[in-house]
Amino acid sequence: MKAAIYTEYGPPAVLHLQEIPKPTPKENEILVRVAATAVNYGDLVARNFKNISHAEFNMPTIFMFPARFSFGWRKPKNPILGNEFSGVVEAVGHQVTRFKPGDPVFGYRGMNMGANVEYLCMPETGTVAIKPANLSHAETAVIPGALIALNILKKVNIRPGQKLLINGASGSIGSAALQLAKAQGAHVTGVCGTPRLAFVQALGADAVIDYTKEDFTQNGKTYDLILDVLGKSSFARCQNSLKPGGIYLLASFKMKAVFQMLWTSIVGDKRG
Repeated sequence: MKAAIYTEYGPPAVLHLQEIPKPTPKENEILVRVAATAVNYGDLVARNFKNISHAEFNMPTIFMFPARFSFGWRKPKNPILGNEFSGVVEAVGHQVTRFKPGDPVFGYRGMNMGANVEYLCMPETGTVAIKPANLSHAETAVIPGALIALNILKKVNIRPGQKLLINGASGSIGSAALQLAKAQGAHVTGVCGTPRLAFVQALGADAVIDYTKEDFTQNGKTYDLILDVLGKSSFARCQNSLKPGGIYLLASFKMKAVFQMLWTSIVGDKRG
């Protein structure tokens, strides 16, 4: 079978197609013929992990060393990227009871990656489920990112009429958060780069800001919630863009933001 392989860190050019053996499911596994997989920010970081600086690493620096060890210090330990997929079950192990050949499924492989292949094996008890009938494989392959967005937004109890700004509205988490917030009646402003303005508008954003031309923290507008997906802003910069009692929410953050969260939880100001 074909797989997208990378054996060294670097730009997209390090990826190449290669024939590898087709896997055989174990007694508790299903074999999935992959129809679609997503390329997300995690794939980009993993592909070039050797060259990612501490500043670009979107987690507390203390996690940098174990992450480098896990992904591979000089070259990738796992040569196949991709952590989200949608496809059809082709075969099952003899102990599998939840799935049968022909079932359309989708799933999430997390840091194990390995979804950019024609076939993959997943434990029956892993993060895999029957694909919604009303969604295509391409649409279903990005659902795991939507679940992350859903869990984040559950923390803030969005109400109709509230004004939200999503910094990073064109990625898997941001685009899902935008649609979920709109479904709850919020007025949503999406921040993204020039090439993705039309995409964010098509998702239903009430307003779109091109971050290459405008700094949303300097335009005088205020919001009930600012969601920063990749931590590209900061609480200090966004504070004046929050309404009284407004919430600054991060999907990924560093230690400075952790201390800020602890401090604002003590002093009672939710703008942190």
